[in-house]
Amino acid sequence: MKRYVAFLRGINVSGKKLIKMEVLKGIFVDYEYKNVVTYIQSGNVIFDADPAKAADLRANIEKMLEKELGFEVVTIVRSVDEIKRAIGNNPFKEIDGDKKLYITYMSDNPAKENVAALDSALAFGEELHVRGKELFFVTQMYGNTKLSNTFIEKKLNLDATTRNMATTKKVITL
Repeated sequence: MKRYVAFLRGINVSGKKLIKMEVLKGIFVDYEYKNVVTYIQSGNVIFDADPAKAADLRANIEKMLEKELGFEVVTIVRSVDEIKRAIGNNPFKEIDGDKKLYITYMSDNPAKENVAALDSALAFGEELHVRGKELFFVTQMYGNTKLSNTFIEKKLNLDATTRNMATTKKVITL
């Protein structure tokens, strides 16, 4: 068994796609994922699964959630080891005190020409860097940035979901 994190996109935001974490945990347990833990209401599920089935985890979880919840939930799955590598690859080792670091987990490696389109959306003081399937960016306030999940998905033509660095570091400890 290997430890994974399922990052769910767009749940419990603005009163839409509401899912109680105990219900979410129960669904994962019912489908025989092991050692299931959830973390905060934004849809972070930590669980153990057979690494031989890793390639199908995302599709299986999305099908499972749609069947059980009645709506689509875009899910990005990373192993705990992949998340640790992403943290180690963080290009922003030092950040000004009033700024925060976010990681956008993407479904695939973005095309380089598409990444260039994100630069035009950066506000003063914001920075971004893509490393593999993770986009790191620094901003003063996530709620005010143009780099929303929807914007990133449109420009890069892939699925994505964002977490702050504190959440990222916490989920690998659960």
